[in-house]
Amino acid sequence: MANKVTVQYLPDYTHSQLLTAGRHAFVADEPEEAGGEDLGPSPYELLLWALGSCTAMTLMMYARRKGWDVADISVHLTHDRVHAKDSEEWEGETGRVEVIQREISIRGEISEEQRARLLQIAQRCPVHKTLTASPKVVDSIIVGS
Repeated sequence: MANKVTVQYLPDYTHSQLLTAGRHAFVADEPEEAGGEDLGPSPYELLLWALGSCTAMTLMMYARRKGWDVADISVHLTHDRVHAKDSEEWEGETGRVEVIQREISIRGEISEEQRARLLQIAQRCPVHKTLTASPKVVDSIIVGS
């Protein structure tokens, strides 16, 4: 089943949008310094939330299934654009590179082997796989009155 969301601009606001998914709704906006009213998270914050929540859910389900001593998982994320030439990591790349830093905090007693395995599993969460797969975005415009 495909996921479906709707995004609509709120009247009388510069950048605010109403986001709906099924029976859930909240507001997204840009920060004031970017011309918005800061009524909700920015689009990049929403993206980071999606990756972070998927990571935490995936890791917790895996740890529970394995019976590991994991009481809590927190995921802290940042997004930035860096010049490729400023990093050895992106040798051969030109211009700016999108970088998401993901720091996973685990409360519990786990071994180094379990820690290494959880790092591998984090890369397999569905949202991480989508972001690294260069998803194809198919656009259409419907004009109505």
